[in-house]
Amino acid sequence: MRIHLIIVRRLQSKSSALLPISDNMNRHGRISIERIEQAISVIGPEFLNTPQFECEPLSAELEARVVVKIETINPIRSFKGRGSELYMSKVPAGSDVVCASAGNFGQAIAYSARRRAVRATVFAARNANPLKLDRMRSLGADIRLFGEDFDAARGEARRVAGEGAGRLVVDSLDIETVEGAGTIGLELLRLPERLDILLVALGNGAMFNGIAHVMKVRSPATQIFAVGAEGASAMVDSWRSGRLIEHSSVSTIADGIATRTPIPEALRDMQGLVDGALLVSDEAIIRGMKLLHRHVGIVAEPSAAVGIAAMLQAPQTFKGALVGVVVCGSNLTEEQIHAWL
Repeated sequence: MRIHLIIVRRLQSKSSALLPISDNMNRHGRISIERIEQAISVIGPEFLNTPQFECEPLSAELEARVVVKIETINPIRSFKGRGSELYMSKVPAGSDVVCASAGNFGQAIAYSARRRAVRATVFAARNANPLKLDRMRSLGADIRLFGEDFDAARGEARRVAGEGAGRLVVDSLDIETVEGAGTIGLELLRLPERLDILLVALGNGAMFNGIAHVMKVRSPATQIFAVGAEGASAMVDSWRSGRLIEHSSVSTIADGIATRTPIPEALRDMQGLVDGALLVSDEAIIRGMKLLHRHVGIVAEPSAAVGIAAMLQAPQTFKGALVGVVVCGSNLTEEQIHAWL
């Protein structure tokens, strides 16, 4: 089944053309399907073989056959453990690692570091989700708050690591984070029917690129859509324009995908993997969260509900299709649950 590309709304950029991106630039050169398959042997079983099923009441609501892939039933309540487990399997015990996170990646690094006797320092924005911060601390991470958003925290993590504080791990840049997330794609291939369309949240790019690579290799007829937030469109804008576009700020409730400065390597990874890109509003995201809560019985954080939000904003694009949606995290504060659900 073929579908039409949706036109996405673009935001005013702060800068542009920092890096040319060509469809001929070593397409998929960093990502290996063989390494993704091997990753299964080192990722903790608590992160693998997550539920995936066609949800009939959600399908009826959205007038499409909706398959949900639930990545929230694990110790950190997000998919990030797949990549952190793979990365940390290569880090010697007693080492120090430094990263930046909006919350879920930091939890994953802290979890995988603790089980391997590695010390983790996580930089986060001063306004980061307090629940995610508390969970990172409870997992043994040293938390440093810096700046007003994730990108500022990432810059500080890079500076501190450069001064010798530890080994810097960057989500979507370190290939283990991409290929670990790619194991989700291997599991989706086990569905009884091949998906017509797969909707994957696009933040820094690790989850999207890992899953999309697997699907393009093993299920090329499946169309892969990257879904971002309207208030954090730098990755989608960069992909569409073929050049790196950075924004001066972000404004969205979807903190897990609120990136204003794309990673060049992640943009290169996207070339040839994207069949369409969509930007969704916060209003649609909240509606999507409510539908997942009502029909699937789960709590989804905003970044995890963007796939459903896309179906709500563009229903004719998906009508009648077999559509997969990756629900990638469920870390909400009590206040957020009351406000949004």
